[in-house]
Amino acid sequence: MKRTIAVLPGDGIGSEVMAEALRVLKFIAAKFGHEFETKEGTVGGAAFEKFGSHLPSETLELCSASDAILFGSVGGPINEMHKPKWIDCERNSILALRKHFRFAINLRPARIYPDMIGISPLKASVIKKGVDIVIVRELLGDAYFGKHNSFERDGKRVATDESEYTEDQVKTAAHAAFKTARQRSKHLTSVDKANVLTTSRLWRQVVHEVAQDYKDVEVSDMLVDNCAMQLILDPGQFDVIVTSNMFGDILSDAAAALPGSLGLMASASLTEAGFGLYEPPGGSAQDIAGKGIANPIAQILSTALMLRHSFALTAEADAIEAAVESALRAGYRTGDIYDQSEKQDGKRLVGTTEMADAILHELENHCAVKKKEKGSLATV
Repeated sequence: MKRTIAVLPGDGIGSEVMAEALRVLKFIAAKFGHEFETKEGTVGGAAFEKFGSHLPSETLELCSASDAILFGSVGGPINEMHKPKWIDCERNSILALRKHFRFAINLRPARIYPDMIGISPLKASVIKKGVDIVIVRELLGDAYFGKHNSFERDGKRVATDESEYTEDQVKTAAHAAFKTARQRSKHLTSVDKANVLTTSRLWRQVVHEVAQDYKDVEVSDMLVDNCAMQLILDPGQFDVIVTSNMFGDILSDAAAALPGSLGLMASASLTEAGFGLYEPPGGSAQDIAGKGIANPIAQILSTALMLRHSFALTAEADAIEAAVESALRAGYRTGDIYDQSEKQDGKRLVGTTEMADAILHELENHCAVKKKEKGSLATV
């Protein structure tokens, strides 16, 4: 397979973790016989310095000519957010990319690795049956893209944000969610606020209409306030969750806290045609940029999502994910996932490159085992 990938490292730790993800991608290309041409573009504060724009036309053209986008992170230091370089940086870059390419859905997996239970904020008794969730979030509707007004009425300030959903927007998210559930445990939870919101009533109605095309998938409804509570009380009950833009934004961040670090989270934003942007949700982490201590796992797992969803390379994606889990099982930890109490338990505090080295080592082992298994089957 030959594919072109637009690589946008962005700001802060973006370039550091992206470099390690590209090492993994290069390994996969060599082992599985693919050709991935990566072309780097600028975005965020890095682009503003060079072009005076957070998302220059050159970057849009690069993305348009590519088969997928591998995105790092954007945004500046908290104490510099007032500077022109950083004002509306996220809105002008990542949100603008979503709008330009009409990324209709976002996939956010949230998994607690068996060897990482100790850093989850939840008690072991709560997560004993395991946590492995995918949140499917609609990305083009809701108050994010509705009309926004601020005005005065009777001498008092008033602000309004219009939330709107179309039948087609809900259908797109629902189909994506049902297809995802069909590949997993065949259980889908649709989250809304249908007891109050008209948009949620439409949401629930359309989801159940789409469900008629997926009779093998069990679907249930849950109000968003209850879902937020259940994610903390009993997250193991969920497999795939589908919800609106606003609720998805909130719930996916709540779910991201369950594994104990955003450094373990990946994200995919997809068009209806399957063109995708893949990014870690943790941000630019300017406070640790340049120190070589950032966790590259989120960027590496986002690369695995790219292989699976944009290129249909399931075995390659599985290999990366298995290697990450093996490296964690072997005790490698960057600072964000290092528990001081584990010092005497064979755990090793490592930096960005060392963590990637460990993953590449496990990836080599994984591929060797699979090759051996394949050779054994061939002789049967």
